[in-house]
Amino acid sequence: MRPVNGFEDEMTKIRTRFAPSPTGRMHVGNLRTALYAYLITKHEGGDYILRIEDTDQERYVEGAVDIIYRTLEKTGLIHDEGPDKDKGFGPYVQSDRQKSGIYLEYAKKLIEKGEAYYCFCDKERLATLTRTEGDKEINVYDKHCLSLSKEEIEENLKAGKPYVIRQNNPNTGTTTFHDEIYGDITVDNSELDDMILIKSDGFPTYNFANVVDDHLMGITHVVRGNEYLSSSPKYNRLYEAFGWEVPVYVHCPLITDENHQKLSKRCGHSSYEDLIEQGFLSDAIVNFVALLGWSPENNQEIMSLDELIKAFDYRHINKSPAVFDYTKLKWMNGEYIKAMDFDAFYEKALPFIKGAISKDLDFKKIAEMVKTRIEVFPDITDHIDFFEAVPEYDSEMYVHKKMKTDKAISLDVLKDILPVLEELDESKYVNDDLYALLIDFAAKKELKNGTVLWPVRTALSGKQMTPCGATEILEILGKEESLKRIKAAIEKLSNEI
Repeated sequence: MRPVNGFEDEMTKIRTRFAPSPTGRMHVGNLRTALYAYLITKHEGGDYILRIEDTDQERYVEGAVDIIYRTLEKTGLIHDEGPDKDKGFGPYVQSDRQKSGIYLEYAKKLIEKGEAYYCFCDKERLATLTRTEGDKEINVYDKHCLSLSKEEIEENLKAGKPYVIRQNNPNTGTTTFHDEIYGDITVDNSELDDMILIKSDGFPTYNFANVVDDHLMGITHVVRGNEYLSSSPKYNRLYEAFGWEVPVYVHCPLITDENHQKLSKRCGHSSYEDLIEQGFLSDAIVNFVALLGWSPENNQEIMSLDELIKAFDYRHINKSPAVFDYTKLKWMNGEYIKAMDFDAFYEKALPFIKGAISKDLDFKKIAEMVKTRIEVFPDITDHIDFFEAVPEYDSEMYVHKKMKTDKAISLDVLKDILPVLEELDESKYVNDDLYALLIDFAAKKELKNGTVLWPVRTALSGKQMTPCGATEILEILGKEESLKRIKAAIEKLSNEI
């Protein structure tokens, strides 16, 4: 372990951070970064820090900070430090840190060391500094302002000429850095460019603020997407320029859709809130996201957050892109729904049940029927909408070879069972009594049970598949509605035979 910066008397545990930008809903990739950072630090009993990186004011979205807090709370990724839990390393919001002048202060330290410099070039000149790489044109700064004398710099500053501060990277030789997943990576310094550290509006760039804040907050492990691999040499050169210890890098693989394209908003399930709105449970989402690029040694798939903490080893993260398998997520969500406490399930299911049924029926019994049959909550509607009204259906549904029934047989069964059900007292319209009645009826008629149950269920539901059997539907619908539907089915079949 090493001393926490500014708190040399306190030896650190592992410290990771989740540093989102408040630009809208939390993308699945950002959620995975948050989750992996959390698992790494909690596996070792460390500290998990939330830092809001809002230096890109143009992309700031009102309310996005609330989304970040809400998502972390719902997923159980509770931070130990952050804007609402200052443990002495704050402020934890970059715009607040920027107001103190901390980033400009550190940029000027680099200028004094010759590791950074003022750049006064205007947009017109910068637009001319392009070169072609493959089929792309990229802008590469030519170190023009590095040669300015102290007098020229002072004159420009006094005149209020707009400027940025750039990192002074070498353009010869190589830079090597180590990533825990991808190993040692070496790049030619000619590819680094002199990235901007302080923008013309006085705000730090994302890259520069990251390095300064990570050091000052004692971050030991930096977890991020592999799209930042190309920036890591620049980060390392900043750490080395300051004389700071480089953190452990963990770059996570790309997440793609089923077509192996980068997961984007167009796919409709790229954010945590998208998935919640589609009827997924938060615990299932966390479980699924944890497996996007990582798996435990025993290949267990259904895992609670506590189980993930115990099992997680970032050294087992895969380099290959992780495929967001929507079908697997739905299966996993279905498993979580099956395992839910019934009262918790009913609370979530009730809005969907009420959305499909306006009749005064036993919603709890209906919920019990669908609990093991759905993968996401909106599935409920298709399973139960027949309770509201029988849909239009093809009378061919009465033909079932396995049940030994066809239209004519079904019509006879319905005609014969109707008076039996009419005579049955309303108080006897309960599943056990109804089942005994229909089975006894089949025996007396020397029919298979299915030959009776199939046409009754079809008449009541108008569906090939239902979440329950004929007698359960009879119980829920009650005597009056059940008889009405059977009579309608008799009329339908009579008109077609």
